[in-house]
Amino acid sequence: MPLNPPITDWKNLRVWIIGASTGIGAALTKALLKKNARVAVSSRRADALQALVAGHEKNSLVLPLNLTQPEQIVEAEITLVNAWGGYDLVLFVAGDHKPMRSWEIKVAEARHLVEINLMGVVNALPIVITQFLQQQKGHIAIVASVGGYSGLPQALIYGATKAACINMAETLYMDLQPKNIAVTLINPGFVKTPLVEKQIPEQAARLGISEEDVVKKIMLGGTVDGVVDFGELDEAAGSTLWLHDLP
Repeated sequence: MPLNPPITDWKNLRVWIIGASTGIGAALTKALLKKNARVAVSSRRADALQALVAGHEKNSLVLPLNLTQPEQIVEAEITLVNAWGGYDLVLFVAGDHKPMRSWEIKVAEARHLVEINLMGVVNALPIVITQFLQQQKGHIAIVASVGGYSGLPQALIYGATKAACINMAETLYMDLQPKNIAVTLINPGFVKTPLVEKQIPEQAARLGISEEDVVKKIMLGGTVDGVVDFGELDEAAGSTLWLHDLP
């Protein structure tokens, strides 16, 4: 018996990507539109979402929202259901990262990461699960991180939020699989997202070291498997879709 029903044909599949305006979310949007899926995109940046789906208006829907505001998620979901009659797959890709060491804990920044990376998913889950129970089918995919499996330099709070997402996704699977709702956990490795590219010069300036040393000694220096460079966004998007093809 398969863990989840494999997705063998993306054409006309109704996909809602939350966190679509940049990084892996944007790369997934482009990949899915090429596969002729119907893609609803959400993030706080309406202008970026409009630009992302330009030329694909017939197969896309722009639903701006702030994941920390549950009422905005409700409004977006109502719009989506009214437009498409429901949806088949929700991808939670939204996230943020702020480098933090144990002697530099900033409570406000830590709370922000928890609100976006963890509570953002929690805010949306009751809405999504209610719809999938009504449909008697659906698929939830949560993008966490390999950083959730063990501690990493600079990832004191980020890693903790991703560890929580991993645990939550595993429990969601146990609860929802008997109800015909699939759950996929996606843990990307070290991917060169716009957020990472922004942080490299910032950390170099703050630490007084070269950008190359930031990448090799700080960002990748604590990896257990000797990672020497970042993966690319299209690789991460392709791997994410490939995971949904698996039985």
